[in-house]
Amino acid sequence: MAESFFGALKNERVSHASYPTRDSARRDITRYIEFWYNRKRLHLAVGYRPPHEVHAEFEELRLAA
Repeated sequence: MAESFFGALKNERVSHASYPTRDSARRDITRYIEFWYNRKRLHLAVGYRPPHEVHAEFEELRLAA
């Protein structure tokens, strides 16, 4: 899964951006992960749903038990 993530990061974000500093790269990549990759991007491994949705469902079930 890690290889898949880093491939997506490279293809969807890093290869299309230019970063003047390491800090600007860190901020942009963090935004990509937190606001796109985890919340909106659909993932095959979890039934073509965003990880944030799957995690919320898991937490709801865990608390109900």
